[in-house]
Amino acid sequence: MKYKSTGDMLTQFGSILASAMFVLAIIQRYFPYDLSNMFSKHSKRFLAPFYPYIQIKFNEFTGDRFRHSEAYSIIETYLGETTSMEAKRLKGDIIKNNAQVVSLSMDDHEEVSDVFNGVKVYWSSGKSIIRTQSVSMHPTSDERRYYRLTFHKRHRELIVGSYLEHVIKSGKEIKIKNRLRKLYTNNGSHWTQVVFEHPATFQTLAMNPHKKQEIIEDLTTFSKAEDFYTRIGRAWKRGYLLYGPPGTGKSTMIAAMANFLGYDIYDLELTAVSDNTELRKLLIETSSKSIIVIEDIDCSVDLTSQRKSNEKEEEEEESDQTKRKESGSTKKPTRSTDRNPTASKVTLSGLLNFIDGLWSACKGERLIVFTTNHVDKLDPALIRRGRMDKHIELGYCCFESFKVLANNYLYLDSHVLFDTIRVMLEETDMTPADVAENLMPKTSPVDPEVCLNSLIGALETAKLKKIEEEEEKNNVKKITKDTKEDKKETLADDNKVLKEVVNGKNAPVTQFKTGDASL
Repeated sequence: MKYKSTGDMLTQFGSILASAMFVLAIIQRYFPYDLSNMFSKHSKRFLAPFYPYIQIKFNEFTGDRFRHSEAYSIIETYLGETTSMEAKRLKGDIIKNNAQVVSLSMDDHEEVSDVFNGVKVYWSSGKSIIRTQSVSMHPTSDERRYYRLTFHKRHRELIVGSYLEHVIKSGKEIKIKNRLRKLYTNNGSHWTQVVFEHPATFQTLAMNPHKKQEIIEDLTTFSKAEDFYTRIGRAWKRGYLLYGPPGTGKSTMIAAMANFLGYDIYDLELTAVSDNTELRKLLIETSSKSIIVIEDIDCSVDLTSQRKSNEKEEEEEESDQTKRKESGSTKKPTRSTDRNPTASKVTLSGLLNFIDGLWSACKGERLIVFTTNHVDKLDPALIRRGRMDKHIELGYCCFESFKVLANNYLYLDSHVLFDTIRVMLEETDMTPADVAENLMPKTSPVDPEVCLNSLIGALETAKLKKIEEEEEKNNVKKITKDTKEDKKETLADDNKVLKEVVNGKNAPVTQFKTGDASL
């Protein structure tokens, strides 16, 4: 029997090993993901000691899903720009409706290659589904995506140093070149996004020009104040409170601020947030250079009367405990917070911590904006200076605001009817939204005079309505006053009669005998 030499055995083993690795690579690249994944799990246990490749994984989320990984986002941008032509399975999305520009990125469980200084590396995308035990009123699939970089161990120093630095630098440059502002909204504890394409600017915003310039200067100063905020020991953020009647341009103001600064917008719906912990997670996942907006905060969650209701519930609970002790009952009554278990449990203290607590400093260069139609309904602690640093009242349309709207809608800087409109706007309250609706061209070609006369007619109607309401109000006051005077006179007469009876002046009424037939 002829025995093989050690060299022959090693050669044969190496050949088998190389073949196995080749088969594994073919299966991973061309077989369906489920089949290749199952095969890889078992084969890698055997091949691990001989596997010459190193893998680096970049997760979509870091810190127990508390925040998006910046590295993941940059790598996604880099791969979408540099390797999208090689991938066989891609994800596409329209990023500009006007130009129909499609953004491409690798689909899940896809692999592409990249070459750097003559060295070939491999990028693969994947996702894992995490099963959580928590119960939420907004159930969502908890998917965590990742990118995996694979390269030969002999190139470790080159890849870990120069190549990754190249990827990060190139990805950031591509992001800046292709940057599109995003509008985010929350679905449970997650943000979903669309491209923000609102055209509002401060030039088209209808408001007092002096107030407008003041806001522009404040925003400009804030955006350049990183060193200042660091020096004074404060988080780089600023709060804005926008208040005024409906239709005065609060939402348009936010869009103009975002376009002026180039910030993303996070539109936070408090009623979709289950509790304070979920609110904190949403805050941590926001990015810098962003505006966090809570619109109609007086209607979002019952924060206005929360302190009073809590005090009332505590008093009721103490009273119920006393009654149960007296009756010997052990049954605990249902509290108002227990009657609707699906209602948001966000508290005032949780929202205050969201605005300026420790967690609010996790990212810099952010604006927090509240809007409300009824500023008097808000808890003073919510809007004090330091939380809402700048209070901006957006009121009814003035003549300067009208001139901006006339230029926007009718390309008019002056007209013979402007003086009439100026006088009427001083006498009548009308929101910029109502003024804009009357200036909206209704015919083609546009006739500016028709639109201006439409506005004058609307102002006259509003003025007459206001006069009628005031007259009706005065009549009600007059009737109330007359009624009060009549009651006073009646009461005075009754008192007079009563005094006469007591003093015996009205004898026929009081001098009846017991046996009198008149009884």
